[in-house]
This record gives sequence, C-alpha cells and structure tokens, in this order.
Amino acid sequence: MITRQEAQTLLESMTKSASLLRHMRTVELVMEAYAEKYGENKEEWAVAGILHDADYEAFPDQHPGIIVEKLRTMGEERIAHAISAHYTKWGVSYDTLMDKALLACDELTGFVVACCQVRPDGISTLEAKSVVKKLKDKSFAAKVERDEVYKGAELLGVDLSGHITFIIEVLRKNRENLGI
Repeated sequence: MITRQEAQTLLESMTKSASLLRHMRTVELVMEAYAEKYGENKEEWAVAGILHDADYEAFPDQHPGIIVEKLRTMGEERIAHAISAHYTKWGVSYDTLMDKALLACDELTGFVVACCQVRPDGISTLEAKSVVKKLKDKSFAAKVERDEVYKGAELLGVDLSGHITFIIEVLRKNRENLGI
C-alpha cells in the first residue's frame, strides 16, 4: 500500500498552492479520525484525504482523472475509487464507507476552515450551530456546494450537526499545524 509519505511526495509534485495543500491536510486528518471511529484502515483513509485533489491545480480540466489513474497503476484501486467518487455530479457509485466519508468530509471540511478564517479566535470557540448558520448564507464561501455537504452527510449516515462537531474537534486538535 502507498504510504502517507509517498502520498505527500506525489501531492507536492502536482500541487504548490498553500491553501490547497492545507485543504488536503485537513481532509487527511478528518478522514483518519473517521477511519479510527469506524474501525477502518487509518493509513488508507488518510491517503485518500491527502490525494483527493492532488491533480486539481495542475490539471483542473482533467481532475480527478490524473490522480485516479496514477493510483490505479500503483494498484490502489480502493483509494482511486473513493477519489473518483468525491463529487456527486461525477456519477460514480459509493461502494465503501471510505467513498462516502471522503464525499462527506471534502466540502464541509473546507467550509469549516472558511468559518474559522472570519473569526478572531479561529477554531477555538467555533461551534456547529455557527457553521450551520453560515451554510444557510449563500454569499458566504459561495463556491462551496451546499448540496454536496448535505448529500455527503446523508450518504455517510450522520447527523449534520454531529458531523460538523466531529470535524471541528479534529481540526481544533491540530489548529497550530493548520494555522486555524
């Protein structure tokens, strides 16, 4: 199996944007925490988080095809499939819990980070109810597709507020490394 270090090296070969690298780091941490919660393979889930947008900056018109193909040639079919399914409009099936978790964590983790960026104390006192309120404000973080947030939580079978709280707690534990 591809290691986290190998995944990080692959990511850095295609992505230079600090904000995009931070996004993938946040999704990595949340995916790892969910794997632990569900008794799944933490390394595999973390790698899916690290690499889910690895080709977005270098190949936006082919995303996620480039990283998916690289992973398939490495024999990493489960991770490749999860990455190919992390957006509902691509029409890929959700076959595993990892597939559903990546969808559920991607947009929402980015949205939680955006919420932190407009607060003077960052993530320190952020609560789920504030995030839910911001989700209703279509002008805030307007590029975040709310449908993806709601569908992800539904497919994962989690309550949205509980899911948001879980993400906040994971990110809060890592706030110094993430700058939030």
